[in-house]
Amino acid sequence: MSEMKMENSRVPAEKIFNPDLKEAIVTMQEDNSKENVDKMITEVVKAKFILPAKVVPTTQAVTENGQTVMKQATQVQFRLLENQKKEKFFGLFTDTEELFKWQDTQNAQKVVTDFDSISQMVMDPHSGVVGFVINPFGKSVTFPKPMIISIKQQKDFNALNKDLFKPGEQIKIGEPKDYPIDLMATLINHFSAEPNVNVAFLRMMEHSDKKSFLVVVDFIGDMKKIFDAIKETAQPYLTEDVDIVVMPVTMDLARNAINGVEPFYRKEQ
Repeated sequence: MSEMKMENSRVPAEKIFNPDLKEAIVTMQEDNSKENVDKMITEVVKAKFILPAKVVPTTQAVTENGQTVMKQATQVQFRLLENQKKEKFFGLFTDTEELFKWQDTQNAQKVVTDFDSISQMVMDPHSGVVGFVINPFGKSVTFPKPMIISIKQQKDFNALNKDLFKPGEQIKIGEPKDYPIDLMATLINHFSAEPNVNVAFLRMMEHSDKKSFLVVVDFIGDMKKIFDAIKETAQPYLTEDVDIVVMPVTMDLARNAINGVEPFYRKEQ
């Protein structure tokens, strides 16, 4: 059992069905083309899932106006799957029919969750969980942690940068004509004090007649917080003609941009 705090959805588990996701999984398993894999992932990101759990009311100490008060809280204990390597996974279910294929879940409490919530739980370094499995006792599909991180970061980047690129526009990426040494030195100092950034690359990007320093980062944690801090650090070195775009290394565009390029920062091991 895994003990984690999680807000329970107001949607009853009995109303969770996900027919489009189940169809997408079957289609992907019959033909795992990129198109079918992408369609399945799109449905996963949109879906609501059921997790069998034991929900225990509890209390926790909270400081308010300088005083400590006890407030009601909820402790959720999740059942976990374990493979032959003793690695632990969350079991996610598309509907109660799939859930009840797992022994002794008929009377379990049912927590309704979504991709964002479950990905945060998997990425929690204290969880001891290495991924999740959808419908593990039926037409199942496994999402290991690296894949979950990639999907989550791409989803978050697109949400934070809705107007960054226009559909069909040409994007050019290359070496800066003149390397911004002062900017790079300042960013290196910033990253040295930022434990969640592992590696950083610098490129030059042009699109829609705009020029930007493209900083590609391998990181963990809250994207908005980390990226905002990078942009704030870089602000004194930007001009009206050149701004900055920060992108996770998990984006296809970012991976292509840094192909064969050495990072300007790498966290010391």
